Amino acid sequence: MKSRLVVSEQLLAAAKRLNRALARLQFGPPVTHVYNPLAYAWPSYEAYIRRFGAHPKRVVFLGMNPGPFGMVQTGVPFGEIAAVREWLGIEAAIGKPLREHPRRPVTGFGCARSEVSGQRLWGLFQLRFVTPERFFSDHAVMNYCPLAFLERSGRNRTPDKLSTSERMGLFSACDEHLRAIVVALQPQWLIGIGDFAFKRAEALFANGAPKLGRILHPSPASPAANRDWPGQATRQLEERGIWPKSPSGPGEPIRKAKKRRSGTS
Repeated sequence: MKSRLVVSEQLLAAAKRLNRALARLQFGPPVTHVYNPLAYAWPSYEAYIRRFGAHPKRVVFLGMNPGPFGMVQTGVPFGEIAAVREWLGIEAAIGKPLREHPRRPVTGFGCARSEVSGQRLWGLFQLRFVTPERFFSDHAVMNYCPLAFLERSGRNRTPDKLSTSERMGLFSACDEHLRAIVVALQPQWLIGIGDFAFKRAEALFANGAPKLGRILHPSPASPAANRDWPGQATRQLEERGIWPKSPSGPGEPIRKAKKRRSGTS
C-alpha cells in the first residue's frame, strides 16, 4: 500500500498542476467572474487532503464544481461551513478571489449562508458513519472542476453551460486532474454525484476500472432531491453493493455505534 506521504503529496501536486492549467484559461460572457478556491482557499484544501486523503480509498465520490456557499467559502468539496468546521474539524484563513462579485462575497468561515447540497451530503455521511475517520477510512469526496462561474447578476453558471470552446480547455485540464486522483487513490468505485460528474467519469473510465456509479445530486434545485434525498442516495449505493444494506435505514449504523461505545465506556 502507498505511504500516507506519497498519496497526499500526489493529490496536492495534481491540484497545483490543475491550478497552473486553469490560470491559462479565459471565459467570456455571460460569465463575468471566476472563483478558484484551490488558489485563494489553498490552506483549507491542503488540510483536507493531508487529513483525509492520505491513503487509497475503495469509493471516491465525485462532485461537479463549487457551490457559492460551500467550497467557494471553505475550499473543501461540498464544503458546507458547519460540516467542515464541526464534523471535519477544519478551519483555516480564506483569502479572496482575484475579482470578487459584489453579490457573491467570499467571507470564508464567517459566511452566514448554508450550502444545502453540502449539508445534505455530509449530513448523510455523518449519519451513516458517525465519525469522519470511519467515513474516510474507505471513502473520499472530490470535485471534477474547482472553478465557480458567476454571471453579471451573481447567478451561478455550471460548467456544462459554458461555450464549446471554453468547455474543451476546461475539461482537458479537469480530466487530467481526475486521472491523477484515480492513480493516487486507486478506488474500486468512482461515484458521480449527479449526471454531469458521472458522464465526465464515464468519458474517462469506460473500460470498467474503476467501476462507475452515480447518486442523485443533493441540490435543492432538483425536485427529486427534496424528497428524502438521504434515503434515495442510500438506496442507490446499497443496490449497487457499494454500501451494505441496513434494515432500519441510513441511521442504523449510528445506533449500533452508540451501543458499542456505551458498552465499553
